[in-house]
Amino acid sequence: MSSNADLSSATVGQLLIPVSDLERATAYYRDTLGLQHLFTAPPQMSFFMAGNVRLLVGVREDGAKDQRGSAIYFKVGDIQATYETLKARGALVKDAPHIAHKAPNYTLWLCEFADPDGNTLLLMSEVPVAS
Repeated sequence: MSSNADLSSATVGQLLIPVSDLERATAYYRDTLGLQHLFTAPPQMSFFMAGNVRLLVGVREDGAKDQRGSAIYFKVGDIQATYETLKARGALVKDAPHIAHKAPNYTLWLCEFADPDGNTLLLMSEVPVAS
């Protein structure tokens, strides 16, 4: 089997974030988190850009089973400043930025928060260790 026939060189093009209220979720991702809002396709979908990845914030169709979600990690340069901004905007922050891992050349900082539907979102930052 050819390696170009699998996902070894694929990139993530879009992630679905299941929500219950499209208007509330659109406002949260646009206004609270400050993501670039691309467009809304009522009544079920709103699209945003996070770096090179498109996020689809979508309401489940009537009768559709609840979808298990994944945690989304937003990689930022200054985790403390981003945390302070999101907190001031009313983001549902679960913890302050903290060191999750120490590597020889960087420390990995994380900060967990959630959207109004309880989807797990995190800030992450790899801070270089001074030599």
